[in-house]
Amino acid sequence: MTVSYFEWVQDRQGYFWSEEMVNDRLETDHGRSIQHTVLYGEKHKVNNRIAAYMLAINRVAFSPPTRRGN
Repeated sequence: MTVSYFEWVQDRQGYFWSEEMVNDRLETDHGRSIQHTVLYGEKHKVNNRIAAYMLAINRVAFSPPTRRGN
């Protein structure tokens, strides 16, 4: 799914990344996400699966409102 997002971004911006660049970016983004999840789990004393759920809910609950239909 992440690679599909990268492809969409490339299309929107009119440039294309090499396979190596996509793999590097993917590794960086996933590494950061895993680290954030692990630290969040340690902070709240829950396992990584629960920490990932908590982070996801937190991001949705506290995201800025979007304009819909206006």
